[in-house]
Amino acid sequence: MTKAFKTIALVGKPRNQDATTHLSLFHWLKEKGFTPLIDNRLEPLMEAPREVFRDLLSLGKEADLAIVIGGDGNMLGAARVLSRFDISVIGVNRGNLGFLTDLDPDDFENELLEVLNGNYLVEERFLLEAEVHRHGQLKSHNAALNEVVLHPGKVAHMIEFEVYIDGDFAFSQRSDGLIAATPTGSTAYSLSGGGPIVSPRLNAITLVPMFPHTLSCRPLVVDGARVIKLIVSPDNGSVLEVSCDGQVSLPVSPGDEIRIYQSPAKLKLIHSSNYNYFNTLRNKLGWSSKLF
Repeated sequence: MTKAFKTIALVGKPRNQDATTHLSLFHWLKEKGFTPLIDNRLEPLMEAPREVFRDLLSLGKEADLAIVIGGDGNMLGAARVLSRFDISVIGVNRGNLGFLTDLDPDDFENELLEVLNGNYLVEERFLLEAEVHRHGQLKSHNAALNEVVLHPGKVAHMIEFEVYIDGDFAFSQRSDGLIAATPTGSTAYSLSGGGPIVSPRLNAITLVPMFPHTLSCRPLVVDGARVIKLIVSPDNGSVLEVSCDGQVSLPVSPGDEIRIYQSPAKLKLIHSSNYNYFNTLRNKLGWSSKLF
């Protein structure tokens, strides 16, 4: 599959060590005949014409491709906005693991040029929508590329809640919370909580209990089209939180209802043509190499 990219958005957060990469990439793209635009959060750190700076919403509307420079956290923040638009996204890794930002920051020009010439792979990653309802009214909502987490907030303690799947009661639980993860998020917080690694091509949602008060409680994988409903016990004595990708927090009161479902928005994530998901897992997680 090929597509001609013309307008390229450079996305990232204002960190000095990344701004140099953004600036050099800005000039490199101009030399190659592309029209680069820059995330306006970087304006204080970069010497570039004011007219090239845009907010994320404008970048999503105007650009054909977004290059996210930074760690997976930068990609998560950008994805929740850019997934609403017809824009492809690729990442240059300036973070730690870099499951989503896979281009080498020290030698990415050749791979990136191949992508810009139309030689790349495309993956569509779905997001989750999280809604908090109180007394039948929607109080807050947000989206997550990795996971939606119900948890006690700043102080860890047991909470009680019921889990429904497509309106059918599944189980009740006393635990520190619950992680609802996409396949993209299966290598993030869910993995740390003992959840399975799920291939990104699977249409599935993983429910991972956090320190459940029973040994029989195990992660559950359900069809991605299901609607997950969590009802917080009215006997919980404190305000809880629902976090989206660990970046956005929605307050939850005793008795509230949380609805989690697949978003209609999709992140169009692209990779260089030599990308292999299992190579990434092996390298990032320290798996053994081939025997022969």
